[in-house]
Amino acid sequence: MSPEMPEPEGSPPIKDLPGGWAFVGIGSTIAGCVATGVALGLVVDGWLGVGPLCLLLGFLLGSTAAVATVVAQVRRFL
Repeated sequence: MSPEMPEPEGSPPIKDLPGGWAFVGIGSTIAGCVATGVALGLVVDGWLGVGPLCLLLGFLLGSTAAVATVVAQVRRFL
């Protein structure tokens, strides 16, 4: 058998796997989204004086944004 076998008709092309920098980008995206949400939550908490309510809301929104962004980044390789 030759090492370069032809692909069957109708199959999608094989995509290259991401390099190490892609994983660094994903990690920094997660950290940036969560940190931005927490920072904005702390600022709004200080401004409104409502305690950790906005901090928790900022964490949840930042986490949601991180998941949505990472899913979009990972779909490029699927």
